[in-house]
Amino acid sequence: MKQLHAIFDSADLLYSLEDINNALERMAVEITARFADLNPIFLCVMNGSVVVTGNLLPKLNFPLELDYIHASRYGDKTVGSGLTWLHKPATTLADRTVVLVEDIFDEGVTMLALREYCQQAGAQSVSCISLINKLNVNKVGELPEFIGLTVPNRYVFGFGMDYKGYWRNAPGIYAVKDEN
Repeated sequence: MKQLHAIFDSADLLYSLEDINNALERMAVEITARFADLNPIFLCVMNGSVVVTGNLLPKLNFPLELDYIHASRYGDKTVGSGLTWLHKPATTLADRTVVLVEDIFDEGVTMLALREYCQQAGAQSVSCISLINKLNVNKVGELPEFIGLTVPNRYVFGFGMDYKGYWRNAPGIYAVKDEN
């Protein structure tokens, strides 16, 4: 536990809760303009996006359905590996406007697989919301249609994103201190 406290204590605060809320408010206006009349189903990408989804949805003033999807490349590690499916949506996606809600768009591998899954499930359209876009030159697939904030190519945690399974509850977005 001491190591986990040391990680938090030495981390750089990139965005405060106020910064995040302002980004979510801005995104909510854009998302409402795009999806309010389309009967969308929002898919919370677990686990990281549960905090983002829980803070974003009350800002959307239109009817929508909510389900979740869970595929991971990280587990409790800080480097991604092969994709593991843990849960697919119970709600049918056929002929639906699907909106994936993600915490961070890093390399894009997971988001590409999620988009492909939704398309193969018959979705009419698939869009992505990501609170964070990590500046990373090695991206695959499309950028999310809605991005809240940008972070440097560092390991970040907080507001749903974890450090080795911990600190999803950190009150802001933090970057692990460089070890150089």
